[in-house]
Amino acid sequence: MGTVERRTEVAKAQAVRKRNYRRARDRALARLSRDYPNVYRTYLEEEMNSDEDMGKKWLDIAGNTKSSRFRRR
Repeated sequence: MGTVERRTEVAKAQAVRKRNYRRARDRALARLSRDYPNVYRTYLEEEMNSDEDMGKKWLDIAGNTKSSRFRRR
């Protein structure tokens, strides 16, 4: 097996592990939100505000995080 094939196989395995982890994590978050809706909503709002304050909130599908009115020209 060549270097490229090995890297491809490692990348595929990593993608599968990440997908499985995300699915389990998303299900756990859904259960948490049902069991403790007020706490979940509070944490979610705090994190959303934190992303916005740090400039990490996406404004469009291209991943832009800053408004055009604040960009340097």
